[in-house]
Amino acid sequence: MITNFEHRPSAHCETGVTSNILNFYGCKLSESMIFGLGEGLSFIYIPFIPFKGNALKFSFRTVPGSVFARALKKLGVKIGVKRFTNKEEAMKEMDNLLAQGIPVGNVVGMYHLPHSPYRTHFNAHTLCVVGKEGDEYTISDPSWHTTLLKISYSDLMRVRFPAGAFKPNGKMFWIKEKPVIGDISHLIEQSIQKTCKKMLGIPFVSYFGVAGIVTMSKRMRKLEKRYGEKDARVYLASLIQAIEEIGTGGAGYRFMYGLFLHEAAEILNKPKLKDFSIEMTRIGDLWRLLALECGRKIKNRSEVSYNDLADKVVEIAAAEKKFFLALKKEKLEKNNS
Repeated sequence: MITNFEHRPSAHCETGVTSNILNFYGCKLSESMIFGLGEGLSFIYIPFIPFKGNALKFSFRTVPGSVFARALKKLGVKIGVKRFTNKEEAMKEMDNLLAQGIPVGNVVGMYHLPHSPYRTHFNAHTLCVVGKEGDEYTISDPSWHTTLLKISYSDLMRVRFPAGAFKPNGKMFWIKEKPVIGDISHLIEQSIQKTCKKMLGIPFVSYFGVAGIVTMSKRMRKLEKRYGEKDARVYLASLIQAIEEIGTGGAGYRFMYGLFLHEAAEILNKPKLKDFSIEMTRIGDLWRLLALECGRKIKNRSEVSYNDLADKVVEIAAAEKKFFLALKKEKLEKNNS
C-alpha cells in the first residue's frame, strides 16, 4: 500500500487521476489546470456512429487518454504507457510497479466495475491503483468516490480487459521519475491558443468544433422526418447523456475550462481572463438548459419542436464561436504588445 497517496475527489476521472498522481510527486496542479494544459475541451459530431442509444456520437472532449499524455508531455514529465495481450502479464507488471511504491493509472471498462454507478459499456474510465494486499487491490477512483476502495484481483483483471468497442487491453500508465515543474505561463498561453484553433474549426471539415455544433443543429431539424418520433426521442436521450453524464458531460467540461481560465488569470496576471471564465460557465449553462428542454420533449412536458431545439443549438454555436474568437484575439493582442 502506498501510504502517502492522497485521494482527492474530482469532477472527471482522467484529469482527477492525473492531478492526484502529480500531487503524489509533489506537483500541485489542479484537475482543471490539467484539463486546460491537455487541451481537453472540444466538440466532435461523429457522423459514422449510429445514433440510436449511442451517446458517443457527440464528443465534447478530446480522445480519452490524450489529456494525460499531452499535459504531461508539455510539463516535461517522463511517463510510461503500456497495453497488453496477456492478462496475467498485465497484472504482474502492475504489481511490480506497486511494489516499488509507484501509483499506476489504469483505463478500464465501466460495466463490470463493482463500484460503478452506471451499467454502461464505456471502456475509457480512468482510475489509479495504489496498493495490493493478497489478492485485493486498493484503488483511487476520484470522479466517483470520496474514499479509497478495494477491488479483487479477478474483478480488476476483468475491467482492464473488457469486451466491446475501444478495448483498453490492460492499458496502464505511470510516472517514471519524480518531475520538476517550473514556470508554466508559456504552456498555458500555448494551450489556450491551440484550443481556440481547434474549436474554431478545421477548414472544409464540418464535424469539429463550432462547425460540428452547427452540423448537429442541421441534423436535429430533420430528426422526426428521417427517423420517426420514437427514434428521434432516442437521439435526444443520447444527446442528454453526452451533455450531462458521459465522463463529466459536455456542460461539465465547459465548467472545467472556465475554472482553468480563472486559474490562468492569476498565473498570467491577466485579470481579463476571469471575464472569459465567467462567459465559459454561462455557455456550460446553455448546454444544460438544452439538455433540460430535450428531456421535456422526450416526456411530452413541452410543446417545443425539433426546430426550436435546433435553434437553441445554433445559439450555443454562436456563443462558442464568439467566445473563442475573442479569446484568441485577446492572446494575440498580448503577444503583439
